[in-house]
Amino acid sequence: MTKKIETTNSSIETLLAARSFTRRVLFKGALAAGAMTAAGPYLVRDAFSSSGELNLLNWADELPDPVIPEFTKKTGIKVNSTPFSQNEEQINKLQATEGEGFDLCAPTRDRAPQFKELDVLAPYDLSKLKLDQVLPAMMEGSTSVWTWDGGLYHVPHCWGSEAIAWRTDLADLKYDTLSYGTLWAPEFKGKMQGRPHSLLLGIGLWWDKTGKLPSNRMLDAFKDEATMKKIYDPILEFAVANKAQVKQFWDSADNTKSGFMENGCVIGQTWDGPALSLKKDGKPVAYMAPQEGAITWIDGWSMTRAAANTAQAYEFINFIHTPEVSAMVANGSGYNPVVKGADKFLSEVAKKNFAEAYPGNALDNLWSRPPEPSWYAELRNQYAEKFKAA
Repeated sequence: MTKKIETTNSSIETLLAARSFTRRVLFKGALAAGAMTAAGPYLVRDAFSSSGELNLLNWADELPDPVIPEFTKKTGIKVNSTPFSQNEEQINKLQATEGEGFDLCAPTRDRAPQFKELDVLAPYDLSKLKLDQVLPAMMEGSTSVWTWDGGLYHVPHCWGSEAIAWRTDLADLKYDTLSYGTLWAPEFKGKMQGRPHSLLLGIGLWWDKTGKLPSNRMLDAFKDEATMKKIYDPILEFAVANKAQVKQFWDSADNTKSGFMENGCVIGQTWDGPALSLKKDGKPVAYMAPQEGAITWIDGWSMTRAAANTAQAYEFINFIHTPEVSAMVANGSGYNPVVKGADKFLSEVAKKNFAEAYPGNALDNLWSRPPEPSWYAELRNQYAEKFKAA
């Protein structure tokens, strides 16, 4: 039987707890991924021998080769992966099955209120995890909003951001003047890409920065439905009136890449991973935080109540939380590691790319997605669909 996610007021406490989360310390010790230098051998303690299976519901681009093959090689555990490209897709799968068939899923930090109401997760037995290996600020990202009923329901996997990417052979952009408003400049008409709801958020951050629509950096939109509508109605009106600016709406890492390399997009509001992967491969693509701040997120692992392979799930998380493997995840995905010492296994090119993505005061100006209550997610999707269908 499928459960319906109902609106509650549970987001108030988590939103307040998240206010202190946007800090330079969160990102100061974590470096963006790129080509990784050859890593030395790593040890998986208490590894099993031919010890069963593990069923993952995971982001399509966050377990790049050779992560899963290496895990199987070290432990004998066979991994069955079900990839997805958006949180909504993940939530729908878990609703439909009540978690049956999945041992671990991969929620984004800001979706905590929605997953709490979904009620398909199990708390971790912390004695079976090696969380002292995780960067403290990253761990706080999970504990601050994913702790309820005396249990922890989420541990970090990788972090990343959403900002501005562009074709360097077709545009010359600088940090001092880069803005979410740049996406709507006349010279990029019909050459821009983004997700509908992200573009609306970007407009709001841009207008807040310029004073056109003060919104406390869009955090006021999370107060209640009436306040959100007051903020989003004029934003949607602008987006619809200027929809000709958009060449394509992306919904995955792959079509973000094809948008730049095959579909004529010159600029976009994108995740860091796809853009930095293209850059790492020598393509003429750059990625940079704008003046309003890069939009940041943490993806993690949660265990389902229906998990049939819990011992294997703990083994997998402890494997992921080693410096070499966290760097391996970052290397292949273009996102960023969450484990102490992972930066030692990233190349100089990766570190250079990170510095170029977050120049000047960019690390002090990040915008961390706050926890989203169900009413907010539902309204946001309505605005996004109106923009998309206009």
